[in-house]
Amino acid sequence: MRTCAAAVVVLGPHAAGEDVLRDVDLMFFTIDVSRGSHAARQCILGALGRAAARGQRSRNACKITRMKRAVAAVAVVVCSVALVAQERDRARVPEQYKWNLADIYPTDAAWRAAKDKLAADLPQMKQFAGTLASSATALADALDREYALDKELSKLYVYASLLADQDTRDSQHEGMRQEMTQLAASFGAQTSFIEPELLRAGKATLERFVASEPRLKIYAFYLDDVARRAAHTLTADEEKILADAGPMASAPANAFTILSNADFPYPTVTLSDGKAVKIDQAAFGDLRALPNRADREKVMAAFFTALGAFRRTYGTTMNGEVQKVAFFAKARHYGSSLEASLDAANIPVSVYTRLVDGVNRNLPAFHRYLRLRKRILGLDELHYYDLYAPLVGSVKLEYTPEEAQRIVLDAVAPLGQEYQATIRRAFKERWIDLLPNEGKRTGAYSNGGAYDVHPYMLINFMGKYADVSTVAHELGHTMQSYFSNKAQPYPLAGYPIFVAEVASTFNESLLIDSVLKTIKDDDTRLALLGNYLENIKGTMFRQTQFAEFELRMHEMAAKGQPITGDALAKLYLDITKKYYGDAQGICKVDDYIAHEWSYIPHFYRDFYVFQYATSFMASEALAAKVKAGDQGARDRYLRFLSAGGSKYPIDLLRDAGVDMTTDEPLDLTIKTMNRVMDEMETILAKRPATGR
Repeated sequence: MRTCAAAVVVLGPHAAGEDVLRDVDLMFFTIDVSRGSHAARQCILGALGRAAARGQRSRNACKITRMKRAVAAVAVVVCSVALVAQERDRARVPEQYKWNLADIYPTDAAWRAAKDKLAADLPQMKQFAGTLASSATALADALDREYALDKELSKLYVYASLLADQDTRDSQHEGMRQEMTQLAASFGAQTSFIEPELLRAGKATLERFVASEPRLKIYAFYLDDVARRAAHTLTADEEKILADAGPMASAPANAFTILSNADFPYPTVTLSDGKAVKIDQAAFGDLRALPNRADREKVMAAFFTALGAFRRTYGTTMNGEVQKVAFFAKARHYGSSLEASLDAANIPVSVYTRLVDGVNRNLPAFHRYLRLRKRILGLDELHYYDLYAPLVGSVKLEYTPEEAQRIVLDAVAPLGQEYQATIRRAFKERWIDLLPNEGKRTGAYSNGGAYDVHPYMLINFMGKYADVSTVAHELGHTMQSYFSNKAQPYPLAGYPIFVAEVASTFNESLLIDSVLKTIKDDDTRLALLGNYLENIKGTMFRQTQFAEFELRMHEMAAKGQPITGDALAKLYLDITKKYYGDAQGICKVDDYIAHEWSYIPHFYRDFYVFQYATSFMASEALAAKVKAGDQGARDRYLRFLSAGGSKYPIDLLRDAGVDMTTDEPLDLTIKTMNRVMDEMETILAKRPATGR
């Protein structure tokens, strides 16, 4: 059972990277997307944000701290994105910078009429129960109807979700989104009979049906996948029980969310300037990056010590999540929770374990980065609370929206004229809600769930380089959604979560390469290169650290060991000290860091975070070939963007030119990382380091 962030959402691929929650009301609903109705899976992965099934990229999954991570490396920015965003009146934002939702439905009334019609149509699926094996025509009729309903459900959800996000204070629009969440759950339950019936029909019958009925061609991959998962698909009644358990199964995540975002008594500290600040989820991300070192230490110590005081409660919610995942894995006859989670996308368990083992082998490269950070900051001893300090405080890069568009268009030139022309359309035809306004959802995401329309992007552009990078990142998701929706029929258009971050980080790689070609100033180059290293640190090493912690935690449960706050704190501290070289004197990990695990929301989405690391490595490997001028590599990558979910993710990436079952992607990323550090050290050799 997977937990999908929706409703008020937003986690984001980089909320885990920089793990800051900007959203006050993160809500969860749970539906069995690893089994059960494939159309229900499509709805969740589409409506809630195909852009990454995104954590946004979640299904609504947005990336919420992508901007902040880069800001820390490029310039000293004390105000948080959220605070600045509250100063804008949406009515005063020029129309050209606001998305045009009329492309989906012309009015809220039109949406309501479509929603009511869909609600009335859903019970039609019952007429197909017991008929799927009777003939190829009957099966095609059922699947055509199911996916037609799913497509409309996705479109309705996208409209309601985007409206709610443009002004989170609007209870009417939030209510519309909640209506769609309930309707999606109902749809999943009403179609839960499909896969058990398909399995009873048998693989031979299904293959014969596909061969004789042209309409079934677009469902062939899905039908093969159902057969592959036969041993883990239950009877119709059992499937319905698991589907109906969704609201109950979401209890651990919901309890965590309410505690962390509504009820937790976050501490207040007095900074060196005499200002008292409350260290809540939204503020922590900025406060831990303050230029004053004593302030950083005070903030981090207070925040994690406060979390530690509630370790028993957080341990209980985490145990509930772990036991829930184990229950569904056992119910579906899997050997482990990890195997159950990865099997939905047919990802070998070895891909996960190879990542953890490979990153552990390459910790010396990460330690080199930490020593470099220590040198730039001019410190005698690097502490964990120094990891988010701005590397270069004197560099400021500012851009207008038009300049950002031009820079991104120049950067993606290697991908060809159609790619650039589509980006121009995104700006001109108002696919993007670009500027912050009061009440607007913070962070950024792309949502490609409106299949017959076009993708939409939410961005809070503040004119910094990090914002330009965010635009490039989200356009990567948008382009993959656009090309997949254009090339693939609806049942095959939604691409797997495992590949969701490839297109976004690919664009970021093109951007940094393009920008560096025009910048000769050492300080600016140092800041941009530092930003790139921060990205590797947050996306590859930190996510793998989280992935290892998550794996060990589930292994503890499988062995019958207690999952308590104290046990998890010890496990997390041991792993963190290993990654950051505490014993070697590379970075001091203070004892209160043991409680950091307790505020990472992604641990309530089983075995999700490793995909940030694998996607990043894949994009680095693919981008390196394209930047080198390999025309074949470019063509393979563009085909990958258009492939949607027509194959399993490992196969999609292999066709694109990277094999995630090998060490090559990691090795190439480490080589690139070392080259960046070589240049930074060359720059630093020209000038003495300064202390902070």
